[in-house]
This record gives sequence, C-alpha cells and structure tokens, in this order.
Amino acid sequence: MTATADSRPNNRPLYAAIALLLAASFAVQVVRDRGWAPFVPPTPTMWLQSGAAASRLALSFDSLAADVYWMRAVVYYGGKRLESAKAGASASAINFDLLYPLLDLVTSLDPHFKVAYRFGAIFLTEAYPSGPGRPDQAIALLQRGIAQDASRWEYMEDIGFVYYWWLHDFKQAAAWFNRASELPGAPAWLAPLAATTLAEGGDRQSSRFLWTQLQQNSDINWVKQNAALRLQQLAAMDMIDELNRRTARFVASHGRPPHDWREFASAENLRGIPPDPNGEPYSLDPATGHVDLGPTSTLRPLPWEPAAVKPPS
Repeated sequence: MTATADSRPNNRPLYAAIALLLAASFAVQVVRDRGWAPFVPPTPTMWLQSGAAASRLALSFDSLAADVYWMRAVVYYGGKRLESAKAGASASAINFDLLYPLLDLVTSLDPHFKVAYRFGAIFLTEAYPSGPGRPDQAIALLQRGIAQDASRWEYMEDIGFVYYWWLHDFKQAAAWFNRASELPGAPAWLAPLAATTLAEGGDRQSSRFLWTQLQQNSDINWVKQNAALRLQQLAAMDMIDELNRRTARFVASHGRPPHDWREFASAENLRGIPPDPNGEPYSLDPATGHVDLGPTSTLRPLPWEPAAVKPPS
C-alpha cells in the first residue's frame, strides 16, 4: 500500500511571521512605556492647502473631509494655546501660522460650515500669545461665509463684534450691527445696539450690554462661555478702577503708597484681599500703590480699553 502525500498547506512560515510581529509589537510598547515620544516637527507642515485639490481627493465626501480638517484646526489651535501657556514669557516663539489655512481649507470643502466660520473667527481674534491676534483674518473668514450665505445675520453680527472689541472701530461695528438687524430672523436688540455703539462705543456699559446679549442669545455654548469670560473681565476692570481710586486716596492722605494689603485693607475697611470674579486675589504694588489682576489670574490679559466715543454735538 503506497502512502499518499499530505495535501494540507504548510502554515509554519505564517505562524513564525505572526510570532515575530507580536514580539516586535511588545518591544515597541516597552520602548514607549519607558518614555519615548514620537518626533514632532517644530514647524508643522500642511501638505494640502488647495480647497479644489482637497475636494477632488475627497471623492464627493467633501463634508466628511471638512469635518476631519475642522477637527485638525481645533486640535491645532488648542495645542498652540497649551504650548503658549507652558512657555510663559518665552511664548514669543510660538505662532499660529497654520490656523487660517486650515480654516480656509475647511470652508472651501464645506462652504456652509457655520460653526467653522463662527468658531474660527473667535480663534483668529484671540490676542497673542493665547491666539494669533488676527482680527483681519477673522473678518475675511466671516465675509467668505456671507458670500456663501447672504442671509446669515450671525456672520454680520460677529464682524461687528470684531470691529467693536478688537479693532475699536465703532463706526464700522455699528454699520455691521445695523446691517445684521435688517435681515429676517435677526434679534430685536441688534438695531438699538447699532445706535448705542455709534453714540457710546468704547463705553464699558455698552460693552457689557453687547456681551450680555451674546451670552443670552447665542446657540453655541463655546460662544456663551467666551461672552461670560468677557463679562468677568469687565467686572474685574470695574473693581480695579475702584481699588486704584482708593489707593490714590491713601497716597494723598499718607504721602506714600500702602506697604501691603493688610495696611490698605485696614485703612479702607476691606475684608481681606479682594478677589477677582474667579476668586484670584488682586495684586498690590507697594512701590506705586497700583492694583492689578493677580499674576496667575485666568482673566489675563485684560482687553485694551480706548476712550469712549463722544456723542456727536
């Protein structure tokens, strides 16, 4: 009787390859656990910058690609903010150069991406080093949104905010608020806001009204949170002004600034060191008597405040 050949495939090479790959994966994991970090280039490169090219590569999945690049923009912005916070005084080396190209790509892929226009504008206007400090790019981004959706009064309102809060151009701010108020669905408070801005732009009370309306009427939680921060900053500015008036009175009375908070609080009947709206104590400079936010206050930096516009005579 003749033995028949074994027709089953020989899987030994496959098993050996699997074992080798498992061993390699374990070795890689050990290296990672010992503190290895992947290489991150100091200047990230954005290989794809053309919206038209990205649209062709997306193969009709433009909205999905826009979502992916939007998440990349958010992660990029958040990462740069963290870098800036960690760098402290040396944050001048950090830049946000890729933020606008990313937002440009997102809105090219999906021209009706409302959140990208509105959030992106907020990211772009944030003062350096917490953001790029580019209100001009924020306006350009929002104007692109208007070109795609001319009925979006929110974009016009946002441009008005940029002119008001960051550029202090109250005439332009009022014009954009008024333009937004004329569109269907616009809130009733926009028209009076335009008039108030034109007459009293830069006045802290009008700024408070503006941010209060945004906080109460926005449908985006992040925008509401940003408005809440601005309102806290305005409250802190009011308190700092009041405390500096009191230190000036102390200097006039004693011929010198107060040595510390204890002496000043006793003279002014204060209950300890006054805190800012987030609970951080204010700082007092014993050399000048000047009161300011504490060095670690989350309300820093306070916005630059121009003189209020005088009503026309």
